[in-house]
Amino acid sequence: MKNKFTKRELAEFKKLILKRKEEILEGIKHISDETLKKSQKDAAGDISGYTYHMADVATDTYDREFSLGLASNGREALYELDDAVKKIEDGKFGICEDCKSLIAKTRLKAVPYARLCVRCQEKREKK
Repeated sequence: MKNKFTKRELAEFKKLILKRKEEILEGIKHISDETLKKSQKDAAGDISGYTYHMADVATDTYDREFSLGLASNGREALYELDDAVKKIEDGKFGICEDCKSLIAKTRLKAVPYARLCVRCQEKREKK
């Protein structure tokens, strides 16, 4: 089934997707700048040569791992957004992968990389 969106609608979806990609890339860059480029001592604000408390080390480690998890989720979203752009180019954007019906425009505006219509998504989540 081919999508039934107009060229203008597809252009708007593509613009939305590219904007989301830009936002995610900025977020990943920020996480990288704040987390990965600092040593644990720098992140803790410790300028002395003394060892710091184990609880501080654990908190800093947790914060770094949490930030890395966010960056990982961002990369996954980028993959999904790239796939949505490819679907626009291939004429397959907005088609449910399970039932092959059109995905509602309101859903695509909220989640432009949606692969499933609401009904099929709910079915999968119940499993």
